[in-house]
Amino acid sequence: MSFRLRAIGLLMLVALVATAATAWLTWRQATGQVKDSVTAGQQEVARITTALREYGYAHGTWDGVSPTVSKLAKDTDQRIRVATESDVLLADSDVLAGREPRSESRQPPVLVDPRPEIRIPQGLMPRAAWKHTLGLIGQYRSTVRYAACLTGSGAEVSVRRDDSGLPQISSAHTSTPCVKSQETTDKESGGAYEEVSACEAKPDVPACLQLAFNNHTADVAPPRLEVQLGHQDESPPTLAAAPAFGVAAGVALAVILGALLLSRAVLRPVQALTIAARGLGEGDLSRRVPAAGKDEIAELGRAFNRMAGSIQDGEQRQRRLTGDIAHELRTPLANLRGYLEALQDGFVEPTPDLLDSLHEEVMLQQRIVDDLQDLALAEAGALTYHRADLDLRDLLETCRTALRAQAETAGVLLVVEAPYSVHVHADSDRLRQVVGNLVGNAVRATAPGGTVTLALVPQGELVVVEVRDTGKGIPADDLPHLFDRFWRADAARGRATGGSGLGLSIARQIVADHRGSIEVRSTVGVGTTFTIVLATTGAPA
Repeated sequence: MSFRLRAIGLLMLVALVATAATAWLTWRQATGQVKDSVTAGQQEVARITTALREYGYAHGTWDGVSPTVSKLAKDTDQRIRVATESDVLLADSDVLAGREPRSESRQPPVLVDPRPEIRIPQGLMPRAAWKHTLGLIGQYRSTVRYAACLTGSGAEVSVRRDDSGLPQISSAHTSTPCVKSQETTDKESGGAYEEVSACEAKPDVPACLQLAFNNHTADVAPPRLEVQLGHQDESPPTLAAAPAFGVAAGVALAVILGALLLSRAVLRPVQALTIAARGLGEGDLSRRVPAAGKDEIAELGRAFNRMAGSIQDGEQRQRRLTGDIAHELRTPLANLRGYLEALQDGFVEPTPDLLDSLHEEVMLQQRIVDDLQDLALAEAGALTYHRADLDLRDLLETCRTALRAQAETAGVLLVVEAPYSVHVHADSDRLRQVVGNLVGNAVRATAPGGTVTLALVPQGELVVVEVRDTGKGIPADDLPHLFDRFWRADAARGRATGGSGLGLSIARQIVADHRGSIEVRSTVGVGTTFTIVLATTGAPA
């Protein structure tokens, strides 16, 4: 599967999960809001019915209920239609507001019964309870008539409940024709005696007494109301799924477009890298890719360019090495061939001097080959080392002893300055090879009467080995090339007076393998100093 399809699939999965989670959270929140709305609606219904019940309870009639209905409709923003059970319209908030009545809601009406729920004192025997209820019937009938009369006369009515649950009506107006009288006879209370007394034998006495109370106060109490709330065109609180699906589709489309743009932005540089890598594998080492920006793709492009540059430099070094080797071996091999052919043809006599010269030439070529092998092994990390604790002062003394004859022949004084014994963990043969090469070069570069000094300078956990000469020095322009293969500071110095041209390259690699460094500084006409820095294994003794 291509990267583009995988990127689109992954982003689509993330988008679907995120959209589903968002939709679920939105649905849950909206459901909660709908529930809250329903609860609020129920609270409004309870508020309306309670207010109407209290009005009927306090006034004993539904006359004058219109202002209350109008105020409730305004406060709750509901259409309220109030009618009796016999469908006698008492008030309609639309009519009260001066507009055409809207179609009634299909919701069932809410019943409102203004009659009180009587409370029988605890501990009364059934006989005492029904006698108490008979008195409550007469009292309520009288109270309702009195409240209705006050309401009809326009008096302000105040009400409170007594311990039996009945309303206690009072008014601040004293000039009303209304008189409160107590009904006590069975005839006046509507023949309630028989029904109330029959409750003594009922299993549920309180319920029987309440029913009898309701039956014998219905003719004077306000009738029960049917309250219709809302209108037919009013939409109940619901959740609209279409917007959620629309948003999900929009998110999915945005994700697809984003995935296409992302894959294009990623695949274009990857495609360029692929083409460049293919060309690099086919031998075009000059291939590079554009690497602008600071993101990971740009960093990958820069890394590829560095790799390609390193491969190209390595290829160029290999070609130069091959050319240098051919150049170094061509002339001596041609000389050897010429002398050997002359000997075969009898034009030259095989004298001891000639044979010695030819043998010396062969040994020189053998040394070049050996140095090349050492250098190749060293650069490949395959050169064998036998490391052990080594006293550098002893190593310098050994090098002086080994090269004393060469120095005396050249008229050069060889001096060792090592006041302390300093130990390192190294291969003594390889370090002696490095120091011997440096000393040999210094002796050849120093005129008779000059001095070559081998110095040992401890510096804490490091030690510095210096090889100083008082020779003619090396120009500053030549110093950067001093460790290159087959390079000689003196172009006039050939194999007769110099080495293979590989000694310093080998020395640098050996020192690097010992986790050290080698540097050179020189002044023309004053001399040259090679510095080797190594880590010690202990304090100077």
